[in-house]
Amino acid sequence: MRAGDLLRQLDQRLLPRLATAVARLGHSPARPRLLPSVALLSCAAVLLTAVWATDDAPVGDPTVGEVTRVGVANGESIPGYLRAATADLATLPSAAATPGDGTYALVSLSTYLTPQRLAAVVGDVSVAEVFGRVPLPDRQTEIVRLPAQRLPDDVVGAMADLAARKDREATDYRTRAAGTADPELRQVYASGAEVAAAEAAAYRSGCACVYAAVVRAEPAALRGVAARPDVRVVDPAPEVRRLDRTVFTPPLPEQRDVARPPADGGLASPAPTGSTEPATRSPAAVPSAGDSSEPAPTVTDPSHPPSPPAPPATRSPTPPTSMDTTDGSPAASSP
Repeated sequence: MRAGDLLRQLDQRLLPRLATAVARLGHSPARPRLLPSVALLSCAAVLLTAVWATDDAPVGDPTVGEVTRVGVANGESIPGYLRAATADLATLPSAAATPGDGTYALVSLSTYLTPQRLAAVVGDVSVAEVFGRVPLPDRQTEIVRLPAQRLPDDVVGAMADLAARKDREATDYRTRAAGTADPELRQVYASGAEVAAAEAAAYRSGCACVYAAVVRAEPAALRGVAARPDVRVVDPAPEVRRLDRTVFTPPLPEQRDVARPPADGGLASPAPTGSTEPATRSPAAVPSAGDSSEPAPTVTDPSHPPSPPAPPATRSPTPPTSMDTTDGSPAASSP
């Protein structure tokens, strides 16, 4: 019984009797001694009833504040992670022992795929989101976590939105570069403009930029996905119940030994005095899916775009890198 209903019943039953008793006591010579006792007992009864009813209140969500991590952490061995994930998939209980909607799993790819190719690889299982980045050689590019229930349409649409945002970022970097007299900061902004412009062009063309996906399926279907071409490993995560409280960190296709923060070769040392060599590199072309590249420092959910670049006074020549972040985004993070 809810607390409000119980207290209303007490009011209906007790108050008339208490009123009658008080009226009688008003004409009794024992009034000075009995009135305080009756009032005290009445208050105690109401208080105990309220406490008892509160104990039966429903408990809130016990998972508040908890974060589940799936993937390879910074500094861990990638071959070791691949072996562990493969073993977990092989021993995953049958469908009868799993929830009705199946088990969440992180699918890491052995190469970067276009949205259309991704649909051919994992399109027959339920997809929740994908991870992507533009694989520019020796440059840090932003890792993005994209909601994608319909393949390839959702990914294509998200890439178009990313291209528009990257165009704005490139324009902002160019404005900042033109507005600073510090040659070191000018180099940082010019490099950022190069990368953002290259990312915009790649996403606009529907590039081979997707390298992982979060899916949900029965164990037998997950094992089938693991055996397909272009799939590196399927890491089952039966412990995942809510994606908004899960951080996924899939390895990038070019990572082979240890997950580690990358270095950005685009920020070259300033040229010596008198040298005619430029301080920054020329824009790099988007490589094919098999070319080597380095991961971006953060994972971004495109529904929560990152803040504009920091003002020159707080921007360092070599941006710090982080292999694991929590959101949004998806967040989430990626090595």
